Amino acid sequence: MQQLIRADIDALVAGIADGTRLAIPANYAGVAMAATAALIRRGVRDLHLVCLPTSGLQADMLIGAGAVASVESSAVTLDEFGTGPRFVEAVRRGSIRLLDATCPAIHAALQAAQKGLPFMPLRGIVGSDLLKHRSDWKVIDNPFAAGEPIVLLPAIAPDVALFHAPLADREGNVWIGRRRELITMAQASARTLVSVERIQEESLLDDERWAAGTLPALYVEGIAEVRKGAWPVGLWDSYGPDGRTLAAYVRAARSDEGFAAFMADFLESGAPAEAAE
Repeated sequence: MQQLIRADIDALVAGIADGTRLAIPANYAGVAMAATAALIRRGVRDLHLVCLPTSGLQADMLIGAGAVASVESSAVTLDEFGTGPRFVEAVRRGSIRLLDATCPAIHAALQAAQKGLPFMPLRGIVGSDLLKHRSDWKVIDNPFAAGEPIVLLPAIAPDVALFHAPLADREGNVWIGRRRELITMAQASARTLVSVERIQEESLLDDERWAAGTLPALYVEGIAEVRKGAWPVGLWDSYGPDGRTLAAYVRAARSDEGFAAFMADFLESGAPAEAAE
């Protein structure tokens, strides 16, 4: 069993090196925004983002900051605020490599790595234009039904999984509730780093109310306690998204200059006082 690291947020992400294949969750599943800010402040570069199965503000900020070389995702969207403006601009300029996918394809490829398999078959994307742009996806005949095509997706095995959760215990067990995709992400990845709202002394696995929704410490390398660590994105059962800040970001990030000005303030100030109440 690996030794659990309890650290501040900068120390937690210090091991995410340039070129890391980094798995991150969708907006609704626990986005580690404080960790994202720490990565940008440090000047990380050439990340390969694996979004499970989409991302939003987190990916958009990392792209805008020049931290990303490639993105594997079904979408980069800020939900009702639209598609990530820095993502759109990076694709237009050709400054990132985009590995377009579907939600089932991302889930299936991570499940392959989770199970220690080299690939996972998937039928639903047969006939999709995506197959023209993903040379790493292979179409074969179903060996159990001649003449029936099926797609083979290579396993996605990230170097690091990074997410934010409401609660962990001193042993490193992390409560993920119904967000079972976080288990897939952690088990598919070589390492898992988690920021949490709170660390408690009592073991989550000793309490039936928590145990079924807990990611065991076996899969967790490091934890940092960060209040409002998902802000301005929301965190389930804890707080909602900060719509005012998200709207301001989208307006500013439509231009290079606006993005730079927004990020300078964001990185300096962190969560505003009203978000910490």
